[in-house]
Parts: sequence; structure tokens; C-alpha cells
Amino acid sequence: MAKKGSRVQVILECTEHKTSGMPGTSRYISKKNKKNTPERLELKKYNPILKKVTVHKEIK
Repeated sequence: MAKKGSRVQVILECTEHKTSGMPGTSRYISKKNKKNTPERLELKKYNPILKKVTVHKEIK
């Protein structure tokens, strides 16, 4: 049987890309523990379209 835990998969989307007006999106998939971090996740990740490191926030 598979273990049921509090770890869930989340999608991170770039915040600066929306305001830049360039086509496309920068998204990453990550995992987080719902019990330890109930708020939305924010990480700095590389955006290949803007060619720099930007803040990516959890969506949905």
C-alpha cells in the first residue's frame, strides 16, 4: 500500500513574467509539506525566458 502523507505537489509560477509582456510562462513543479508550511510557497528560481533569477509563487 502507498503511504498517505501531508506532502503535496505544487506549481510555482514567475511573478515578473506577467508584467514583462513577453509571451510564454515560466513554471516549476515542486513538493511541500502542508503541515509545516500551510501558506503559499515563494522561491527564487531561474526564468529562462527573461534569463535571470526571479521570484516564483505557488499558484492555485
